[in-house]
Amino acid sequence: MQIITEPGQMQAIAEKLRLNRQCIGVVMTMGALHEGHLSLVKLARESAGIIILTIFVNPTQFGVNEDLHLYPRPFEKDAALAKSAGVDYLFAPETGSIYPEHSQTTVECSGVASRFEGERRPGHFKGVATIVTKLLNITKPHIAIFGEKDAQQLAVIRRLVEDLNMDIKIIGAPIVREKNGLAVSSRNIYLSNEERDAATILYKGICHAQQRVGEQAHNLLTIAEEIEAMINRTPGCRSDYVGFVDEATFEPVETAETGRKYLLLLAMYSGAVRLIDNGKIDA
Repeated sequence: MQIITEPGQMQAIAEKLRLNRQCIGVVMTMGALHEGHLSLVKLARESAGIIILTIFVNPTQFGVNEDLHLYPRPFEKDAALAKSAGVDYLFAPETGSIYPEHSQTTVECSGVASRFEGERRPGHFKGVATIVTKLLNITKPHIAIFGEKDAQQLAVIRRLVEDLNMDIKIIGAPIVREKNGLAVSSRNIYLSNEERDAATILYKGICHAQQRVGEQAHNLLTIAEEIEAMINRTPGCRSDYVGFVDEATFEPVETAETGRKYLLLLAMYSGAVRLIDNGKIDA
């Protein structure tokens, strides 16, 4: 595995690989690698011969009061995990090489990015769209793998690639969960044992929604209220939002129709740690 830090060098390598008819797959991360990230690498390997994994803690997607300075950066451990997973190139640029002083251009997505995380974290998806565009231009992949845990982010990226006519296949990777149902996340390291146990209420909420819809309960607003109450009754937990949306458009949905599929989006605090999750609900 080669570790590359300069965007120009990474571009040159990617261009040479493409000229040699190598299929490139990219997995973008902010480091603090875990089982979920490694599952993306495994999925990428099924479709691509060369795997590029990026590690970049992107400052433009963090809000003013968010945890940029606290975000874990165990680079040596990450590099070892990437190598053992079969990554061919680890691209880990410095902030100044991605956002030089003269940089003036950003990428912004409306519509799908305007609700839920977009409302709670102003500017977040502009930061995401900008860094994803930059990293796609630098790594020049044929396919890119993103986790379904960040469902709205995945929807934004799909919209971005389609709207900007990028010749890249976006593949969503299933959520990896711990045995208790908690979605694997880099932020889980901030949780105490008690907070980690309490956070399983997110998965219980998803199971509750599927059960209620399976029982022919069609009022999704009522089900969302039930899940919010479940979260808020859990010691140390506080709901941020619970909502059902159309998976493709992220338009809110209030009534379930038999035979259709919906996405349940959840965000909550366990102690001071904000967690998000989602589940696909079949009506």
